[in-house]
Amino acid sequence: MNRIQAVNDFVIKFANVNGTGSASANNMFAKALFRMGLPVSPKNIFPSNIQGLPTWFEVRVSDKGYLGRRGGVDIMVCVNPQSMAKDIREVESGGYFLYDSSKPMDLRMVRNDINIIGVPLTDICTREYADPRQRQLFRNIIYVGALAALLDIEFDVLTGIVSDQFRGKEKLVVPNVHALELGYHYARENYECPIGIRVERRDAVGDKILIDGNTAASLGAIYGGATVAAWYPITPSTSVVDGFDKYCKRLRIDPGSGDKNYAIVQAEDELAAIGMVIGASWNGARAFTATSGPGISLMSEFLGLAYFAEIPTVLIDVQRAGPSTGMPTRTQQSDVLACAYASHGDTKQVLLFPSTPKECFDMTAEAFDLAETLQTPVIMLTDLDLGMNDNMSEPLSWEDGRQYKRGKVLSEEQLENMGERFGRYLDVDGDGIPYRTYPGTHPTKGAFFTRGTSRDEYAVYTEDGSEYERNMQRLLKKWETAKDAVPAPEQIGSGNAVGVIHFGTSADSTMEAIDYLAEEGIKVDSLRVRAFPFNKDVEDFIENHDTVFVIEQNRDAQMKTLLVNECEVSPKDLISILNYDGMPITARKIRERINAVVRGDNVTPLHKKAGSKE
Repeated sequence: MNRIQAVNDFVIKFANVNGTGSASANNMFAKALFRMGLPVSPKNIFPSNIQGLPTWFEVRVSDKGYLGRRGGVDIMVCVNPQSMAKDIREVESGGYFLYDSSKPMDLRMVRNDINIIGVPLTDICTREYADPRQRQLFRNIIYVGALAALLDIEFDVLTGIVSDQFRGKEKLVVPNVHALELGYHYARENYECPIGIRVERRDAVGDKILIDGNTAASLGAIYGGATVAAWYPITPSTSVVDGFDKYCKRLRIDPGSGDKNYAIVQAEDELAAIGMVIGASWNGARAFTATSGPGISLMSEFLGLAYFAEIPTVLIDVQRAGPSTGMPTRTQQSDVLACAYASHGDTKQVLLFPSTPKECFDMTAEAFDLAETLQTPVIMLTDLDLGMNDNMSEPLSWEDGRQYKRGKVLSEEQLENMGERFGRYLDVDGDGIPYRTYPGTHPTKGAFFTRGTSRDEYAVYTEDGSEYERNMQRLLKKWETAKDAVPAPEQIGSGNAVGVIHFGTSADSTMEAIDYLAEEGIKVDSLRVRAFPFNKDVEDFIENHDTVFVIEQNRDAQMKTLLVNECEVSPKDLISILNYDGMPITARKIRERINAVVRGDNVTPLHKKAGSKE
């Protein structure tokens, strides 16, 4: 029988039952490989109920450092009879299927082109443990031990992880190590170890860390100067504020008095949460909230107020699959348009698109600078894949001497020496950004209160059409200023006829696909959009390529729509590559789609440069 042969290059998937403690064991497996110096990309695929339904955990191991989903499964570890029929179909030909052989496998499921490995996990647990909960928990640890033998994982690395995990609870170390040994010895005694797929220690990780995007964002808020968070819990963003709370308890405590220098408020709903953030920001605090798609819908009215009243506001949107409740524990990039044009009327909101945990950290901190500099909401769009999964990332770093950018804020002295009348919405510098003050800065000057209705340049209510029009034009001028303030796109390659535009968590799979396309003779340039509004680099990239693909994880090509609207290009100039099944897009899908279009000779003339002839 054909057997997949690979060293440090495979996809393994664990099929479990939600609520059985499997995530801890599966994370142990991924961390063990990471500690052996191997690039890994773990993804927890869990249902939105508490327990009982199937759950999966997929780990990509790549010597080359590819971290996106590849597509396909080389090793399936199935301990869930509910999903076994589906799970066995996913295994690549020549791959390996490890299952709990305490009960015979249904012969109708057996495949002759894959390698079946049976480990009687339930029988071992029944023999070793009397307590039902221990049997459930240690069954997961036993299959990790079996994998250590089958894949040649360094056993002392696993025991080191157990010791770290239960530091302070040493009595739990011995039984967990014993469970690892049970699986390890069973595999060694019953199978040829290692199998065709195995691991070898490398030094391919360097100083990189494993961290989830939500934790990185919460640290970014701390270092970015946030002292107020108002929120309403919603998957998959809840751990952003949980992390902020955790780190505030360490870093936002006055060393002298022990007083808390922060406020975290769980509001009654998302609308109240964003209202509190706007109020705190208006009052001079750095404040933020975190939510997901349904929360964006509820917050849109207040986002329009913050845009129109020009109040700095930071919002972290960890996207999930919609619409409505959708699939709360699946990933998508489906809030792009809802955020870009959040609220009714003519609004345009500044968006940031991180691709890594480090960018979650950096962009969260930068969001506060941008919001105060531009006096407008700034929305950072991550997604469940980046937010809730551990991702390999560059270390988070901060310059101790870095100064916050508070924007155009007048001091008491400036107000005192001001001869002319203070105009809250006057465009003094020609960049569309007016000056503001913090409440209480001066006893008689500078303080203002404004509402969502139209006003003149001095914040005085008016319904005069010309005043309203002048204000709206100034907001457009500020939008043009924002193009040079937001993070620029990242371009790789130049001069090729084919270009790819991508953003967020599509990055890893896109770059892997581009590498393989190059080996097949298709050279592709890439542009990673990191912010909205788009600057001229985005327009030039589209103009300079005959064929441009836009990769995104939603059904309706929302980024393509935004590019068509804002860059004034024809929809025919952009070819969509879409993925919206709730799973991260794979390199295989991107590669196959580009290959099919380019090889099919059906892309010319999709885009014509200015002045070209028919």
